[in-house]
Formats: sequence, C-alpha cells, structure tokens
Amino acid sequence: MAPAIMLAAEAPRLSSANTGFMLICSALVMLMTPALAFFYGGMVRVKSTLNMLMMSFISLGIVTILWVLYGFSLAFGNGNSLIGYNADWIGLSDIGLTELWDGYTVPVFVFMVFQLMFAILTPALISGALADRVKFSAWALFVALWATIVYLPVAHWVWASDGWAFKLGVIDFAGGTAVHINAGAAALGVILVIGKRVGFKRDPMRPHSLPLVMLGAGLLWFGWFGFNAGSWLGNDDGVGALMFVNTQVATAAAMLAWLGYEKIRHGACTTLGAASGAVAGLVAITPSGGAVSPLGAIAVGAIAGVACAAAVGLKFRFGYDDSLDVVGVHMVGGILGSLLVGFFATGKGQSTATGVFYGDHGFDQLWKQCAGVFAVLAYSLIASAVLAFLLDKTLGMRVTEDEEISGIDQAEHAETAYDFSGAGGGVAGGATAALAAAQTRKVDA
Repeated sequence: MAPAIMLAAEAPRLSSANTGFMLICSALVMLMTPALAFFYGGMVRVKSTLNMLMMSFISLGIVTILWVLYGFSLAFGNGNSLIGYNADWIGLSDIGLTELWDGYTVPVFVFMVFQLMFAILTPALISGALADRVKFSAWALFVALWATIVYLPVAHWVWASDGWAFKLGVIDFAGGTAVHINAGAAALGVILVIGKRVGFKRDPMRPHSLPLVMLGAGLLWFGWFGFNAGSWLGNDDGVGALMFVNTQVATAAAMLAWLGYEKIRHGACTTLGAASGAVAGLVAITPSGGAVSPLGAIAVGAIAGVACAAAVGLKFRFGYDDSLDVVGVHMVGGILGSLLVGFFATGKGQSTATGVFYGDHGFDQLWKQCAGVFAVLAYSLIASAVLAFLLDKTLGMRVTEDEEISGIDQAEHAETAYDFSGAGGGVAGGATAALAAAQTRKVDA
C-alpha cells in the first residue's frame, strides 16, 4: 500500500495547533456578546442604557447553563432530521478530554464551547428590537425558552450531520440562517406581539452615545474573525484563511456602500451608518464567505450595505417598531448572504458542524438556499410570536407606560448609567455644587 494511501486512511489525530486556534476563536466569539451590548447600549436613549447592556449580558449566564445541561446534546447529538439527542452529552457527563469531534482534529469540548458562544449571541441579537419596553424578568425567561424551542432545533437542522437542511445541501458557513435570520425573524415576531414604544414616530429617539456604538461595532468586527474563520474548525486546507479575508473584504465593502447610500439619499455620511454598514457586511458574509472568492465577497458586502440601509426605513412605512434595526440588518442581511451563495459560490462550501460539500453557483444551489432561508424564517417568526404572546398573557412582557417614560433602567435595575451629580461630575455636578454652596452662604448670613 502506498504511503499516501495509508496516510489518507488514518483517523484524524488531535492537533494542538487547531485546538489552540479554536480556543482563541471561541474567546473572540464570546467577546461579541459584550461588544453587542456596547453597540446596542450606545444606540438607545440614556434612560435605557443599562437595560440594553443587561439584555445581552444575561444571555451569557442563561444559555451557558442550558447548553451544559441539554443544549449541546439537542443541537448536535445524533437524532433525527429535526432534533438531536445524545445521553452522554447531557450535563457533559461522559465526554473524554481527548475525544475528538467526528472527522476533525479538535476535542469535542472545544467544538462544544465554540458552538456555545454562537448560542449565547443569537438571542442577544433579538434584544435590540425590543429596546425601552420589555420587563427584564420576562426577557430572561424568553431567552431560556427561545433558546430551547427555536435555536436548538434550527442549529440541528443546519449544522448537524443528520439535520434536514444539512443533508439537503444548504450552505451556511457560520450562521446566516441559524443565527442571523433566526434572530431577525424572532425579533419581528416578538415586536408584532408586544407593540410599539411610547412615542414611536413622534418623539426623537436618537442614540445617546455614538462613540459607544462605534466601540461596539469595532469589537464586533474584531470578534467576527473568530466567528467566521473558526467555523472551519482548523485551517489545514486554507479555507479558514479565505473566510478571514472575505470577512474583512465584505465588511469594508458594506460599510462604504451604506455610506454611499446615505450620502445620496440623505446628504451625509454618518458614524451610525458606518457602524451599521459594517455589521450588515459581517452578517451577509457569514453564510457565504467560505464559498465565494474575495471579488465575490466585495459584491456580497456591497449589495448587503445598500439593501440593509434601505431596509431599516421599512419600519416607518409599515409601522413595526424595530428599535435598533435587528430586522433590517440581521434578517435582511442574513437572507441576502444566504441567497447570494447561489450566484457567487465558486465551489467549496461548508456547514460548520461536520463535513464538507461542494456547492456550485446556479439555480440548483439557489433553490436549496431558499428552502433553508424560508423554513428558518417562518419557524422562528411564528414560534417566537407564540412565545411572546404566551409570556405577555401570563407574566406580562412590557413595563408600564409610566416606567417606560421615566426610564426602564431605574424601574428594572434601580440604577442609572451615568451620574453627573457628584464631585467631578462636569457641568451638571458643578452647577449642583454651586447651588448648594450658595444656599449654605445664604443660611449662614
């Protein structure tokens, strides 16, 4: 037997390089949830800042515990085409430290924690659509239920080797369907149930801190390299490197396209537009980046930048209050990125859980992408709306109108994001101190 044939027949061995790389990528993806908190936190009004931060951070706690208890088993365990199950993975109780993920050179624990970070981020994305008006306790319960009922089955469909979308040949390199369309459709379903903010389309609801938005967007961009490049589970054949390059290229193209749209439509290039355009590009390249060339990535990014910039205005036309444009950026960007695979794919595509397949551009791949996109969209929208309806009728999803007007931070967390009343508090603090000193002098006199 020739040495080359013997080598090809050998089972994969643990790779320290790939294992280390994947642990770093997992940490980068974890960073994306606090980055999202900053991004969303800067986009809301001052009185909602802490609540917006907490709606992302709570996902780090809830989803982590659920993933250990049963989430990983249901999402990636062997099962049927709709859901998985592996008793050895319940509570992560019977996984060997050096047991490899099937067909790869990294341990099961490494793959498990990498996918955990995806599961944490996805419900956090939904929170931006619900800013200013949702009870924190109801949101926390929604995260737990949504992750179980919606995210876990969809992740199995798309990324598990026996999931129906995976077997059909739907290309989703790192989460266009399972993460972005899933979260965007869920956001639309929930806001249709809970209704608009007080003062929607009447009161100014401008971002209170654009520097915070830019910081969040920059950290998201940074963490997204782990999100995308890590989804190849190593870089032995260069596909992870291609995904890294395409992530940068598409994001740059989308940011420029969004700014160009703004300049033509509104006469100015805004910092919020630059941040939102970058995120739109990151979303769109996520499902397609391993299957397109860098030139294709420019096209994907540019199309997503213009389309998402146009889509965020639809909420005013149709009257749904998507507070921070989750539908316009994540759902629309995820749909575009997933469908554009059918036009720009150059050959290799991959579903991040197991296996490699080849998707050629053209109608055959396009209809597969359509099947995956619209199945996930419909399931997530309907299931999320039902969950929100049930929670609203039992616990109540919304704070009172008075609490919403006075500020959800104080009502739900008994805190405020900024305190300018103490010493060193700037103009407000100085004025307060001066007034107190004047009153003291008057009393003494």
